[in-house]
Amino acid sequence: METVEFGQLYERYARDVLRFAWYLTGSLSEAEDITSETFVRAWVESDKLRVGTVKAYLFMIARNLHVDWRRLEARRGEMVQEPADPSPGPQDEAGARDQLKAVIAALQQLPEIDRAALLMRSQDDMPYETIAAALGLTPVAARVKVHRARMKLASLCGKEDGC
Repeated sequence: METVEFGQLYERYARDVLRFAWYLTGSLSEAEDITSETFVRAWVESDKLRVGTVKAYLFMIARNLHVDWRRLEARRGEMVQEPADPSPGPQDEAGARDQLKAVIAALQQLPEIDRAALLMRSQDDMPYETIAAALGLTPVAARVKVHRARMKLASLCGKEDGC
């Protein structure tokens, strides 16, 4: 990729990748780190596009980084709870801050692969074939993951103090 193309790629997809990573991790600072690393890897490995769309490729990189970091942290021990970020961010745009926090907390209770599939489908309206390619599944398995994640999220949000 040329520098201009990479800049356009970043301008077009950085917010989407950040939002995806933030919902995956539940942490804005970790999502920012994953977003930065995603674009570094996309730039370095631009000739290795393995899925149908650039957006799905970026989401695949972000998800893989998230999984790798979780594995690393699991080896190190329990994570310390991150203090709330006082700067304005995606949560301010959402309007209903408490409800957004409840949804993010409920998302964190889903298995990581289910959460990734659900986010790709619901937030970015990706086709099941693209989700399947990004997650290493069959299209039918991707459809099932999204359905089950929606059902589990609805169940979690239906509980007391839920979303």
